[in-house]
Amino acid sequence: MHHGRTPHVTEIPAETEKASFRSDVTVELVKHSAADSDVLWAARVSTAGEQSLEEITKDPERSKGLINFLMRDRHGSPFEHNSMTFFISAPIFVFREFMRHRVGWSYNEESGRYRRLEPVFYVPGEARKLVQQGRPGKYEFVEGTAAQHELTGRVMEDAYHHAYEAYQEMLAAGVAREVARSVLPVGLFSSMYATCNARSLMHFLGLRTQHEQAAVPSFPQREIEMVGERMEAAWSRLMPLTHAAFNANGRVAP
Repeated sequence: MHHGRTPHVTEIPAETEKASFRSDVTVELVKHSAADSDVLWAARVSTAGEQSLEEITKDPERSKGLINFLMRDRHGSPFEHNSMTFFISAPIFVFREFMRHRVGWSYNEESGRYRRLEPVFYVPGEARKLVQQGRPGKYEFVEGTAAQHELTGRVMEDAYHHAYEAYQEMLAAGVAREVARSVLPVGLFSSMYATCNARSLMHFLGLRTQHEQAAVPSFPQREIEMVGERMEAAWSRLMPLTHAAFNANGRVAP
């Protein structure tokens, strides 16, 4: 009987696997318990006690004035009694900004320690403004030239190809995924579940989107704003009265 050592098995990526490029983001509402009536029964428990449960079955349209009052006078806690879970695919640099939002948020992200990361990378689309002007706090972004767009796409794609080839080479040599991932750039796409309530989402939107009704101007990076716009579209369908009150009161979270 042979008693030799067990051979080491390396993770060998497919030789034909090449990088792919995206200029969009994906946001999917995968689970929710969120309605305007959630705001009403949570608010009315203050004065109605157990009778506030009757609000669950009532038409919230009849009480949209209360929702507006709560928003206007910043009585925020009634907006927390709901939940939305989104599945988001975006570049890693978007997620690093996302996780600045900690209160009222829960995250679980794809792991580069436990799975081989797919070669999907972000390259700005033609509509993405490339040139930054001004000083901190007063930045303005303007259109790039055709030459700047060509340069950006070419240089980014070339760097991504080299980075992923280095990643594959280390994996093929038996280097642990958690070590090999160090060569991958923040333009790599990742995915995560993000769970929030309406109050925490409103705070996020107030900072990460630009809007004509905003009382306080915000200057988000375009890529996280793209995520915010898609999240807001889903939320506005679930809680239209709350969304309308948010806009009517300057898009400031209560």
